[in-house]
Amino acid sequence: MQRHLIVLDLDGTLLTDEKIISDKTKKTILQAKNEGHEVMIATGRPYRSSEMYYKELGLNTPIVNFNGAFVHHPMDTSWKTVHRPIDLHVVKEVVEAVQNYSIKNMLAEVLDDVYLHNHDEKMISAFALGNPQITTGDLRTFLKTDPTSLLIHAEEDSVDLVRKHLQDVHAEVIDQRRWGAPWDVIEIIRNGLNKAVGLKIVSEYLNIPKENIIAFGDEDNDLEMIEYAGVGVAMGNAISPLQNIANEITLTNNEDGIAELLKDRLKLNI
Repeated sequence: MQRHLIVLDLDGTLLTDEKIISDKTKKTILQAKNEGHEVMIATGRPYRSSEMYYKELGLNTPIVNFNGAFVHHPMDTSWKTVHRPIDLHVVKEVVEAVQNYSIKNMLAEVLDDVYLHNHDEKMISAFALGNPQITTGDLRTFLKTDPTSLLIHAEEDSVDLVRKHLQDVHAEVIDQRRWGAPWDVIEIIRNGLNKAVGLKIVSEYLNIPKENIIAFGDEDNDLEMIEYAGVGVAMGNAISPLQNIANEITLTNNEDGIAELLKDRLKLNI
């Protein structure tokens, strides 16, 4: 069996709805590693809130965070880190422009530092994983560094209007995604970045050809990665656009979809 690179999104893919890795999926991934395959994580999360899963699987590969805006190797400080933040002046222009819409809050992340536009205990709690430095105050004043990402928490009836403005005015410099429940959040990163960009960097470093990449995902931030991989796999709970372009569809994240597909495709000795 040729050496493969297994690429795992976290939420809705590797993780069950309880945000854990099931025993069966973990056992299958560890067996794939034992048989010589490489395993990596590609997530929209920052590293501080994906580190525990990286360590739980005993990985020794680079990781893609912030949907490709940050790629680094936690176990090798000599590996050339890739960090492509958004220009600060662009972020301040966006913050200024969205004041015209119904916005609940905005949040910028500079790697593992969090900047919150308005004080909000629920958002602080949601982003406190990994114990980041949290600064609260007007982003136009308090944000001094190019941020890795910007999140806009909009009122539901404003989301489409904000997205249209961003598309009309800033499409050349930023890319945007919409989160699902529980919040209506627009996530912004630098233009031209996605998980596939990070995956290409890592697969070339590991010297694994595209046709030997098996990538799993469930949401719209996985589209480019699923399309890029030799075998793009949509979870059974994935959005329709992702299932439509995937090479294969497996069971859901709560039904060990990753384990079932890997066991079959890689002929794992389990």
